[in-house]
Amino acid sequence: MTLTNGAATPPSRTARGVLTGVGHLGQAPPLALPERRPSLARRAWTYWLGCAGFALALATTTGLGPHRVWGACAAVGYGTAAVLAARNSRAGNRAGAWAAVLGAVLVPLLVLVVSGAAQSEVGVVERSGALLVHTGSPYLPQPAHTVDYNPYLPGMALFGLPRALFGDSPLADARIWFCLTFLVCMFVAARRSDGGPGPTPVGAVSLLAGFPAVALPLTVGGVDLPVLGLMCLSLALAGRGGSGTAAGVAMGAAAALKWTAWPLLPVGLVLLAVTAGRRTALRAALAALSVAASAVVPVALADRHAFVEHVVLFPLGEGGVRSPAASPLPGRLLAVYVPGGAALATAALVAAAVGVTVSLLIRPPRTVRAAADRLAVGLGLAICLIPATRFGYLVLPLVLAGWFRCTSKTGGSPSAVPVSLPPCPAPMRPDSGHRLSGG
Repeated sequence: MTLTNGAATPPSRTARGVLTGVGHLGQAPPLALPERRPSLARRAWTYWLGCAGFALALATTTGLGPHRVWGACAAVGYGTAAVLAARNSRAGNRAGAWAAVLGAVLVPLLVLVVSGAAQSEVGVVERSGALLVHTGSPYLPQPAHTVDYNPYLPGMALFGLPRALFGDSPLADARIWFCLTFLVCMFVAARRSDGGPGPTPVGAVSLLAGFPAVALPLTVGGVDLPVLGLMCLSLALAGRGGSGTAAGVAMGAAAALKWTAWPLLPVGLVLLAVTAGRRTALRAALAALSVAASAVVPVALADRHAFVEHVVLFPLGEGGVRSPAASPLPGRLLAVYVPGGAALATAALVAAAVGVTVSLLIRPPRTVRAAADRLAVGLGLAICLIPATRFGYLVLPLVLAGWFRCTSKTGGSPSAVPVSLPPCPAPMRPDSGHRLSGG
């Protein structure tokens, strides 16, 4: 055998193919990747343009002054967002989202706070804060008119304390504290999620704040948003497990504000029981009931008649004065047009509550997203069946159903078997152009 000096001659391509199995002989053709669909980011301008149309229509048709101000400002903000997003660049989409927040939330909120214009709910909450300071109860003992009623649980009066303590300062406006509570809770909820492939927590919150169904109540004074923020925070904390105390405190805080938060308790506790164990769920239940009871029980005992009149009878349409909440949803239509319809609507509401409860026992939610969906269904049914209701309440199930889809990447059971790819018949060259991406 003769040895030759010098560099070894590289094997031919055919030889490499025989040795490695990826030569040109018998090599499989490159994979045909499917064409990419236009991303949602590239079509964002159509969404913002639709929002601008809605805001402009509201500004020209509503008879409510605060809503008219919001519509005019928001139409400009959404229109600017549509122009920026039409550039088909990620920077343009981010700038568009912030333009929407500026035009649909910050500017109209500043204008309305300075001018003192707001929905009647803001005045009710601020008066309840003053009553709590001076009388120990946020409820008028003898309400005679609609604006005299406070249908919220005692915890809501805390948002009225800045006005009672600091007077006419713009920072004492209850809407400022509604807004801050909602945004902070949603930001923390996004941080506590499992890191989905969607936007960052700041991006997710900015997109949510710019959504018309959220931006409008943020500006004119929607009391449901701080409740919604605490509900989302509670579910996010429950989904992370831990001791359960933090989730229980958040649940109790939400339950101390409004009755609409109470369906959160069974859903959140079942989620904790499934993901973290029964002891954790029990600890969370004790924390939630302690926080809610400390806010509600002393006030209820101080004046039981006023508490029942304001918080129980008035929302059901059975108080001394009829509730102005009269959107034509099924419960309202039954109460108005069917003999004994109020009793039928209440029975249907109870049946829906029982059905959701049974579903929690038979098929408990195992992920935050599943729990949020279950809560959204329950709240949606309740809002539709309560005799005194408003379309605006539907923001609760709407955000619950969508928020965790944007901020969470897990949607099925944690025990789901992951999908694995078949083994490659041969190693690929680094420059082959193929890549694998997680779904």
